[in-house]
Amino acid sequence: MYVSIIFILISAFWLLSEIILSRKRRSATKDSSRLDKSSLRFLWIAILLAVFLGVFLGLKGIGFIRVRHHFLSICGIFLMLLGLIIRWTAILSLRKYFTVDVSILPSHQIVKKGLYKYIRHPSYAGSLVSFLGLGLAFSNWLSSIVIVVPILTAYIYRMQVEEKALIQAFGDEYLDYSKTTKRLIPKIY
Repeated sequence: MYVSIIFILISAFWLLSEIILSRKRRSATKDSSRLDKSSLRFLWIAILLAVFLGVFLGLKGIGFIRVRHHFLSICGIFLMLLGLIIRWTAILSLRKYFTVDVSILPSHQIVKKGLYKYIRHPSYAGSLVSFLGLGLAFSNWLSSIVIVVPILTAYIYRMQVEEKALIQAFGDEYLDYSKTTKRLIPKIY
């Protein structure tokens, strides 16, 4: 009972925060649609389809993993919360430079502190941790795969688009930064 209530509250906060971000943090620059290369649209389509299908499978019990005492559900909820904390820490670190579409703002600088000292895309890493948690919250291996794989694919495309824009804007400074950090997982990828 409590697990379900916590799951619903975290999911509602997550959804509401993403809706607010998508409305309030769009770039006002003229280059944003050229730089973004429809990566935001591709990402939202992947998220909506993957989450819909993953939740459907989770509710139907297809791929259900039997464990005692809601262990996987609790782990999933923990990962959802951890992912949200990572994502919001990254967003707050970027402050005015965070936009939902790929853009380079006037007086833009590369942030290299906090989580950005270790990985180049902590906001995306946080989202992926949350999406993995969503699948696990259903104690469902199939939901986890159906949610994470398409969304990871969309994020990989988006990271490539974003990094091209950053290389174009910052050149060697961004390339040097890329040599000292990984994309999503410190010291691994």
